[in-house]
Amino acid sequence: MLTMSHAAGPSEPAVRDITLGELLQWAAETAPDRTALIAGVPDKENRRQWTYAELYAQSLRTARALRTRFEPGERVAVWAHNIPEWIMMEFGAAMAGVILVTVNPGFRSAEVEYVLKQSRAAGVLVVKEFRGNPMLATVQALGARCPELREIICFDQWDAFLESGDRANPALPAVRSTDPVMIQYTSGTTGFAKGALLHHRGLVNNGAHTADRAGIPDGAVQITTMPLFHTGGCVCCVIGAVSKRATQVLVEAFEPGLVIELMASYRSNAMLGVPTMLVAMMEHPSFASADLSALKAIYSGGSTVPAAIVADLERRLGAPFTIVFGQTECSPVALMTWATDTIADKAETIGTPMPNVEVKIVNPDTGQTVAIGEIGEICTRGYHVMQGYFEDEAATKAAIDAEGWLHTGDLGAMDARGYCTIEGRLKDMIIRGGENIYPRELEEILFRHPKVGDVAVIGLPDHRWGEVVSAFIRPAPGMLIVKEELHDYLREHLAPHKTPRHWFVVDAMPLTGSGKIQKFKLREQWSKGEMVEL
Repeated sequence: MLTMSHAAGPSEPAVRDITLGELLQWAAETAPDRTALIAGVPDKENRRQWTYAELYAQSLRTARALRTRFEPGERVAVWAHNIPEWIMMEFGAAMAGVILVTVNPGFRSAEVEYVLKQSRAAGVLVVKEFRGNPMLATVQALGARCPELREIICFDQWDAFLESGDRANPALPAVRSTDPVMIQYTSGTTGFAKGALLHHRGLVNNGAHTADRAGIPDGAVQITTMPLFHTGGCVCCVIGAVSKRATQVLVEAFEPGLVIELMASYRSNAMLGVPTMLVAMMEHPSFASADLSALKAIYSGGSTVPAAIVADLERRLGAPFTIVFGQTECSPVALMTWATDTIADKAETIGTPMPNVEVKIVNPDTGQTVAIGEIGEICTRGYHVMQGYFEDEAATKAAIDAEGWLHTGDLGAMDARGYCTIEGRLKDMIIRGGENIYPRELEEILFRHPKVGDVAVIGLPDHRWGEVVSAFIRPAPGMLIVKEELHDYLREHLAPHKTPRHWFVVDAMPLTGSGKIQKFKLREQWSKGEMVEL
């Protein structure tokens, strides 16, 4: 049993020195006729699909088309929703030696301009539009302001793009597992994003180890609902699926009714979804009657997962549930529960370190490892840590110390077995009159109330206390929030000083593209007078 908050994951399976292209090649050679990818669009007649042999061949064509235009090491952005060609770009760019820059399809002009300029992207592949966002026109208008951007390619011209590579037939470069392969812009729950420079070795192994621990069997059917621009989608889902030679049903954009239909139609064995997705599915009218009995693994992450969701999902689905914890900067998973864990550990912890990964909890002021049970900053070290923030040395040094530890900015604690709990973001911690209050504790309790659909607790400035606890509530469908009722409910469970001073009801939470609540935006909306207090 541990005495200090420092634990290492198992040494097996060993870290493999392979690239993304080599992983897909292995799947194509060992299961060539197995269905690899299905476009899970609402129209059943338009659900295109590819075997592993076909997906590998298309990815090779993509690599050659990219290599005719770009040099190894150059950055190429992909700005699109979840389309099959995005996955071909992921593997094709990896085989061409170019660095893929992933862009949220919800971004608008200024956000895209920032990403293209900061990454110094030489090219961008973009859809014409998505959900009313005129993406191609936006990029074309930005061209003059992005001097290094020389190629704009629309996915509408995908066949012509591939044919250009067929004609030129360039040689593909030698690619190493330690080479950078992707720039992912962090989700931005506390401010604007930075570009995490990720490498093949980190992504290939992390995706595979996450699938292992989730209990996904070889040849499974997996519903991919996570956005591909995020590591939850392009690593945990895509690379995890390929590592299991799974059939991946790709959802263009999350819609709970569609996801439930796809899971039932294709007898899905596995699904990864952030808590907001899982809540939306359980609230959907078709959930109760759908046959989801084929599920063998369902896992979640992206933000803390309320205990009520864990218990409800296991009860209603009968499938093992696991929770991942990490961030883009660690490829992305550092800790995870096990499918065989007790309900208590699944509900109350974020698990133990992943294979070949170290985790420790440190005092954020001194940097010293804390004793078992004490709250501090979660740090992690291993093969999975990013190379750094792209062309941002100061931010890199602030995040990764001289001993290789990535400081996550998340608060947590570790028990004597190495299981960790998450207590919130370091910057989210509320300091009321010198006392530390952790929003996670309040959010867990409030979420269990039947009238609460979603909740975010933050600190708002106060002239007397410095900060006071404030709760933002999205009601469950058909429910009316009464402040006094929730106040009394919390007082039954918590000390008086932790009870929120201010209560607000919102129709929807401001979310990142990966489903995390952006608490800084709630604070901004409050400061502008846009929130009405109960």
